[in-house]
Parts: sequence; structure tokens; C-alpha cells
Amino acid sequence: MKFANPHADRGNDLYCTPPVAVEALLRVEDLPTYLWEPAAGRGHIVKVLREAGHRVVASDLLHYDFELDFEADFLAQTKAPRGCEGICTNPPYRLANQFARHALDLAPRVYLLVRLSFLESTGRTEILEERGLARVYVFRNRLPMIHRDGYGGPRIDRSSVAYAWLCWDRGHTGDTTFHRISWTAGEVEPCV
Repeated sequence: MKFANPHADRGNDLYCTPPVAVEALLRVEDLPTYLWEPAAGRGHIVKVLREAGHRVVASDLLHYDFELDFEADFLAQTKAPRGCEGICTNPPYRLANQFARHALDLAPRVYLLVRLSFLESTGRTEILEERGLARVYVFRNRLPMIHRDGYGGPRIDRSSVAYAWLCWDRGHTGDTTFHRISWTAGEVEPCV
């Protein structure tokens, strides 16, 4: 079986987040004012959050064409930026497990855009069942295609992969709630 994007072609796993994915999250979640985006890439998440009035510290492993607050390996950081109330990111897919665990260690609230299949693994039981996963927002309609940075092939409008926002709150106890959300204008959003 040949994968569409073998690891050798994926570089640092920069897949730019469609702004509509972040806008959908903002419609259903009351995010903290001061956030950290540790995989900022070209700033797609940061720009939407800042336009919505959030203070966002932007960092990444590499500097692309977006102004970062600092350049660093997120997984090597020992603390969140001063005053940071949460982390909001679309982690590199091959490092999603490590990003989730590390983010949960560093911040009281964490918002990750991940493939829906992230929920399937028994290897993630600790972070999914024991670390305060409060809400999961599954997109009822597939997100616009998230193309790899630098991809020069044919453009596809819709992704064949299902995505969801996973929202952790360190103080959350009890069951995780699941909601269906939409990124398209005019779709009914769930009551939260």
C-alpha cells in the first residue's frame, strides 16, 4: 500500500489549518484569553485567534514566513509562556501523541485539532480517559483539504479524513461530551 504522503516527503509535517476550522471552534468553545500556539507554522490558527481578540504566543520548530514570538522545539520546552492559560494547535500528525501529553503537562486547558481516529488507540488511554478530556467536537462536514506545505500536486477541495477538536480542561471530571459542529456558514451549531 502506498501512502499519499510518505514520511520522507512530509518534512516537518507542516499542514496549514483551514481558518474555518478555528472559526468553528470559536463558535462553540469559550477559549481563554491568553493562548500558546506551539506549532504555528504559517500562522493560520494564530491569525484567526488574534482576530477574535485572543493574545496568542506563536512558536514553532522552524521559522516560515510568519512572525513568531520565539523559535523552539515544543517538546523540549519545560514550561508554558508566562500567563499562558491554554494551548491551541494542530500538532504534527506523527507527533500528535507526544504533543498532547506535553501540552497537558504545560497548560491547564488544551485544544488540539486531530484526526478523528486519534480517539481509537488503546495507547492513548491515559490522555483520553485520565487527563480531563472534557469535549470532542467532530466536524459533521469534512474540512477543506489540508495540503502539505510545499505540495505541488493537484488540489483537492475536501479532505477524505475526518477531523475533530479535542478539548481538555485540567479540572474536568466526569464524562467526555461529544458534539457535532460545522465549519460552513448557516449550519446549526450545538448548544454547549
